[in-house]
Amino acid sequence: MKRIFLTLAILGNICLWTAVLFGLSIRAGITLPATDPQFQLDPAYNARISTHMLIGLGALTFATLVHAILFTYFMGTGRWIEETSNAYGLDAAWYNSNQKVKYGVLPGIVVVLLLLIATGAFGAVADPATPVSLGKSDAAIHFFVAVSTALANLLVNGLEFIAVLKNASIIEDVLRQVRRIRDERGLPVE
Repeated sequence: MKRIFLTLAILGNICLWTAVLFGLSIRAGITLPATDPQFQLDPAYNARISTHMLIGLGALTFATLVHAILFTYFMGTGRWIEETSNAYGLDAAWYNSNQKVKYGVLPGIVVVLLLLIATGAFGAVADPATPVSLGKSDAAIHFFVAVSTALANLLVNGLEFIAVLKNASIIEDVLRQVRRIRDERGLPVE
């Protein structure tokens, strides 16, 4: 899981930062001032907004998927550790350690998921074609929330990777105990 998660997390962060960069480039090359009524009708401007929205929605979806896969992994390994501990009469310490690791990353995941939703919501408000507005700073608010989201996602992915490493160590300890017990009982190990 270490390599799989690391690969997915890197791709997810690349997607989020790509969406941020595309958002920053929306106005690039547009010569009309933003106050000109024709500005919002400029095809280049609208194409950049559409591209940014598609990349942003894809990045938000992918980042959510990465967190969901990780939490599903923790649920599955927790169940395996519980059932293996019961079957071999192992101490509950490994299961408790797994639960501590799993629920230790949950608050970070929740915060990032809320930030991902907020980024999309503020992005919708920042769209000039939307009748809803918070004022002249819609794009600035969206930018601030988007960068905060990308940074928080990067930090939480780092914490999740550390949790995956801890969980892998717990699994190895359980496997070592199972091998020892099976060896003592004369049962096949592999």
